[in-house]
Amino acid sequence: MEINQTLQQAQKALYDGQFGQAIAAVSGILQQHPDHGDALYMLAVAQRYGGQARHAQETLDRLLTLNPDFGRAYQECGHLYREIPDMDRALHAYVQACQCNPALTASWRAQAEIRRERGQSRAAEIAAAQADRLAALPKELLAVSHYLHEGKLLKAEKLCRAFLQKHPKDTEAMRLLADVACRYGVMEEAEFLLDSAIAFAPENIQLRLDFIEVLGKRQKFRDALAQAKLLYDREPDNPVFQSHYAIESLQAGEYDQALSLFDQILEALPDDPATLTSRGHALKTLGHQAEAIASYRRVFDKTPGHGDAWYGLANLKTYRFTEGERAMMQAQEKDGLLSGASRVQLYFSLGKAYEDAANYDQAFAYYTKGNDLKRAQSRYDADQMTEELQVQAAVCTGDLFQSRKGQGCPAPDPIFIVGLPRAGSTLLEQILASHSQVDGTLELPNILSLAHGLRNRQKITSETGYPRNLNSLSAEELTELGERYIRETAQHRADAPFFTDKMPNNFRHIGLIKLILPNAKIIDARRDPMACCFSGFKQLFAEGQEFTYGLEQVGRYYHDYVDLMAHWDRVLPGQILRVRYEEVVADLEGQVRRILEYCGLDFEEACVNFHKTARTVKTASSEQVREKINTKGLKQWQHFEAHLGPLKEALEGY
Repeated sequence: MEINQTLQQAQKALYDGQFGQAIAAVSGILQQHPDHGDALYMLAVAQRYGGQARHAQETLDRLLTLNPDFGRAYQECGHLYREIPDMDRALHAYVQACQCNPALTASWRAQAEIRRERGQSRAAEIAAAQADRLAALPKELLAVSHYLHEGKLLKAEKLCRAFLQKHPKDTEAMRLLADVACRYGVMEEAEFLLDSAIAFAPENIQLRLDFIEVLGKRQKFRDALAQAKLLYDREPDNPVFQSHYAIESLQAGEYDQALSLFDQILEALPDDPATLTSRGHALKTLGHQAEAIASYRRVFDKTPGHGDAWYGLANLKTYRFTEGERAMMQAQEKDGLLSGASRVQLYFSLGKAYEDAANYDQAFAYYTKGNDLKRAQSRYDADQMTEELQVQAAVCTGDLFQSRKGQGCPAPDPIFIVGLPRAGSTLLEQILASHSQVDGTLELPNILSLAHGLRNRQKITSETGYPRNLNSLSAEELTELGERYIRETAQHRADAPFFTDKMPNNFRHIGLIKLILPNAKIIDARRDPMACCFSGFKQLFAEGQEFTYGLEQVGRYYHDYVDLMAHWDRVLPGQILRVRYEEVVADLEGQVRRILEYCGLDFEEACVNFHKTARTVKTASSEQVREKINTKGLKQWQHFEAHLGPLKEALEGY
């Protein structure tokens, strides 16, 4: 019998009050598939209804270890704690459930009831309003929301598009489809859908909040700030609107305004962990390390399980955890209601803490836990990535570039820094941004966005999609794409004639770059493969870079990257400058002169003294590039060599 049929039978047995029969049915599934999430969830429900509270808790603990973002599992924990009763943990579980899946009506209702009993009338009203809103939704859209928050994107998209065909102006359906597009990384479609929905319902706050998020992901920071200000002006004392306005002010470079807003929120909510953490991130970006540390540490007094603050400290790189802080993190790790995101952040932070204490075996164990959990949440497919890079090489031949010679936008402004993350790209950017003729920007998503637009959501194997359609683009289209890149990146520049774009993944699209911007400079930041890959493995990235969450995966990606760069060297001879991190460390001035000569820039001493350059840096290396160059990072991986057999095997020959 198929698993779905067995689950349906178990569900019917539950409805009929046959709890033993339901337990037997799903136990059969779990004998063959011990990690099956839906079966574990149904087993926990049947155990609770059957009076087996202890077994239900054990099942839920197992389920949340496997899938810490399973909203219905937290909801079931809430029901279980409510029956004990342990109302504090019940409320915490219901809140966690709604964070993982905001479509859980029962969790909103339960929150409203518990908060009402505690005299928290305003919070109870908000929770009840959410429950009422969900109850009023068409059942199709409620199902879409559940699919979305349980990672079933294909089902969510299919059902949502079918609903929109019948109800083309339904703004909630448009919002949900935008969420699907966002999760697929198709940000242009998400932005269009939300912009259209707001035109139909300009007073809908959730639409505008989602729109702000998408604009931010597209790095349209000024547009996102304008949207956040609309909400702030509407209700300036609302801490949610204050928070969004502060975060978007930070992204747009309005740091004083952001910090002032964070302080306003903290006057009303002095222990708010999200605000204290965001304030810490802002101070870190500005280089105010001591104040950032103090802001992160304030979180732990009241909310020791807030993983984002722990990782804020770890991600400073130069911070060293105390023994007491390490013990506090380990205590939080044992909390079964810790969110998936916080659990991952704690694992990586504990890895850093034990590495600093020279306990490399324990550090590696925690780094591995963090990577395993991130990889389980990821949709990264190594085979698909290999195929994508091979297609790039097959399509972007020397003949293609020769046939398009003299075409594209002639602007020489961009200096692309490509490669793998943790390969020294932030150091190269800091060196270049210290030059009077160069603006340092960010990891700009614009080339990736252009590639997405050309792909038009077709598979890499499509004969008409990207990159194969590069062959059919006209000279006018190539010029327009190049001009569009220059136009859309202008928001990140000041008044220097050149600027950096250090999105590392742009190495996949060098063919596109050189067709639309033939005079752009490209620097390949290269680092020793073991050092680079292990540094990526122990780094928790804000988003993307999913290939790093596993030794085999990151080693294979490095292999594919080197192969594709060798192809670019063959078909674009002399047009890409390779800069090795180890050579920069060994001969800083010599390599600086080499880089500046390639970029057509005069030598400036400030580039050698890059650590003195005052500028905001948002990447993981922000504190390291504010120090003089040193050799500390060259051999750190060797402490973990006993554990790195799978990485060595994946890198064989490199």
